[in-house]
Amino acid sequence: MSSKQNKPVKECRLGRVKAVVWANESDNGTRFSVQLRRIFKRDGSEEWEQTDSFNRDDLPLVAKVADQAHLFIFEQAQQDAS
Repeated sequence: MSSKQNKPVKECRLGRVKAVVWANESDNGTRFSVQLRRIFKRDGSEEWEQTDSFNRDDLPLVAKVADQAHLFIFEQAQQDAS
């Protein structure tokens, strides 16, 4: 494993929900992956935490950030093709 930390190429966030887009270079060009996360603080804590578990009321935001991530990836593919 490399000691160099890769950084996401895009983060889409609405409220507590975010989609983080990662670019991975391959022999066939750039491949993208997406992580969907909810951020929160536990009662009495000042530290932000993340989970990949969502509540019912989070799901509309999950759909919207996933759509934003998809649009970003689609635009990247079009730029690479031109």
